[in-house]
Amino acid sequence: MIARIGTVELFLGLLIVAAVPLAAILGAALVVRRAAPRDAPPPSPAPGTVEPEVRAPDDQARAEQVLATARREADELAAVARRDAEQLEDDARRAADEIAAKARRSAADLVDNARRDAELAASTTLLEARRQHERDLAGLRTDLERRDHRLAEREERLDADVTRMGARDAELSNAEQALSRRQAELDQLEEERRQELERVAGLSAEAARAELVRAIETSAKREAALLVRDIEAEARDTGEKRARNIVVDAIQRVASEQTAESVVSVLHLPSDDMKGRIIGREGRNIRAFEQVTGVNLIIDDTPEAVLLSCFDPVRREVGRITLEKLVLDGRIHPHRIEEVHERSKEEVEALCLRAGEDALVEVGMTELHPELLAHLGHLRYRTSYGQNVLKHLIETAHIAGLMAAELRMNPQVVKRAAFLHDIGKALTHEAEGSHALVGAELARRCGETEEVVHAIEAHHNEVVPQTIEAVLTQASDSCSGGRPGARRESLETYVKRLERIEEIASGKPGVDRVFAMQAGREVRVMVLPDSVDDVAAQVLARDVAKQIEEELTYPGQIRVTVVRETRATEVAR
Repeated sequence: MIARIGTVELFLGLLIVAAVPLAAILGAALVVRRAAPRDAPPPSPAPGTVEPEVRAPDDQARAEQVLATARREADELAAVARRDAEQLEDDARRAADEIAAKARRSAADLVDNARRDAELAASTTLLEARRQHERDLAGLRTDLERRDHRLAEREERLDADVTRMGARDAELSNAEQALSRRQAELDQLEEERRQELERVAGLSAEAARAELVRAIETSAKREAALLVRDIEAEARDTGEKRARNIVVDAIQRVASEQTAESVVSVLHLPSDDMKGRIIGREGRNIRAFEQVTGVNLIIDDTPEAVLLSCFDPVRREVGRITLEKLVLDGRIHPHRIEEVHERSKEEVEALCLRAGEDALVEVGMTELHPELLAHLGHLRYRTSYGQNVLKHLIETAHIAGLMAAELRMNPQVVKRAAFLHDIGKALTHEAEGSHALVGAELARRCGETEEVVHAIEAHHNEVVPQTIEAVLTQASDSCSGGRPGARRESLETYVKRLERIEEIASGKPGVDRVFAMQAGREVRVMVLPDSVDDVAAQVLARDVAKQIEEELTYPGQIRVTVVRETRATEVAR
C-alpha cells in the first residue's frame, strides 16, 4: 500500500513538471500577440506599384527576447519541479520504510505473543493430561489389587478342593480294592454253584444254554410278532391320522378344475358345403392336409362338424388351428395348407411357451431352464387318464408345498420336484423308457439339483425313494391323481384291474372270500379263522398289498383289509 501511494505522488509531480513549460509557452505567445498594433491598418500601396515585404525588426527582436525569457523561466520551473518531485519521492520512500519497519515490529510482537500463548496452552494441556494419567494409574492399581485379592481367595479354595479330592480318591481306591475282592469271591461262588447244578441236572453248561436259547427263541418270536403287531397298529393309527390331516388340509386348500380331454378334437364348420371344399377335387385337399399335418381328418355325417384324430396332442392342436384358419379364409388347396401349417406351428409354439411361463408364475418358481420351460408348455395339450398334465403338475406342486410347510421343510425344493415330476411325458414319444427316468435324465441335463432329480425318478418306485422330498412328491402326485373326478379310464381296463385284484387275493392260502369295494380302491379279504391267526392275517395283508403294487398300474392307492372272524363253540350236555 505504501509503495502504491509513492508511485501515485511521483506521477502527479511529473504531470506538474510537464505542465509548467507548456504554461510558459502559452503565456509568451499571448504577450507577442498583444504587442502587435491592432488599430493602425497597414498602408495601402499606390496603384500600379508593388509593395515590398517590410518587417519590423524591433517587434521581432522583442518577441524573441520574450520567448527566450519564457524558455529560461520554464527551464527553471522544470528544474524546481524535478527537485520537488525528487524530494517528494525521497520523503515517500522514507515514510514507506518507516511504516514497513513499524509493521515488522508489530508482526514480531504478535508472533512472540502467539508463541507465548501456545506454550502456555501446551503446558496447561500437558499438565492436565499428566494429572489424568496419574488418576487412571491410581484406578488401575486399585483394580489390580482387588483382582489379586480375588485370585488369592480362589487359589485358597482350589487348594482346599484339591485336598478334598485327594482324600476322596484315596477312599475310592480303597472301595475299588474291596469291590475287586468281593467280585472275586462272587465269581468263585458262581463257579461252585454252576458245578453243583451240572452235577444235579446231569447236563453240561453248553447243553443247558442251548436248551434255554431254544425255549427263549420260541417265546421271543411269538412275543416279537405280537409286539410288532401292536407297534405297527399304533404307528399306523398315529401315522395315518397325522398323514390324513396333512393330506386333507392340503387338498382342501387347493381348488382345481375337473375336466377331461381325449385324443379327438372337433371343429365346427359354418356350413356342410365346407366339407366338400375341405375334401377337394378327388380328395387332394384332405390327402395334402393329412400328409402335411400328420393328423387324421374324419368327415362323417355329423352336421357342420369334422373330427381331427391324433395321438400327439401338440400335432393335433396344430392341425386344428390350421384347419380353422383355412375354413375362415376359404382358400383351401395344397400350397395354402403348407403355408397355414407353418404359421400355425409357430403360433402353437408361442402358446406352449406362454403356457409354461404362466404355470411357472402360478406355482411361484423362477429361473427354469428354457428347454424345460418349452417341454412344460407342450404338456398343456397332454392328458393322462383324461387329466391335463400341466394342470396336474401345478396342482401337485401346490399340494407338495402345503405338505412341506406342515412338516416345517423347505417348500421350494419340494414344489420344484413335484412341479417337474411328469416332465418326461413330453418326451415319451421321442425317447425310450418310462417317463420318470426320461424326465430325471432331462432334469439332470438341464442343471437341476440331485434332490429334484431323485424325486422325479422315484415318484413311481422305479428307483427306491431315499429322501423326504421324493416321498412327498409321491404323496402329492397320488393326491392330485386320486381325487374323485380327476382321472377316468375305460370300462375294460377297470374290469380287468378288479378281476386281477380278486385273483391275487384269492390265490393266498386260507382265504375264503374276496370283495373289491369303492371302485377298486379297497379290497376286503375274508379268511378262515382256523387256518389264519391274527399274526398271519397281518402278514397276508402285507403280501397282497405288495403283490398288487408290483403287478398292477392304477391311480391313487388301494387299501387291503383282512377280516378274521373269531368263533367260540361249546356244547351243552
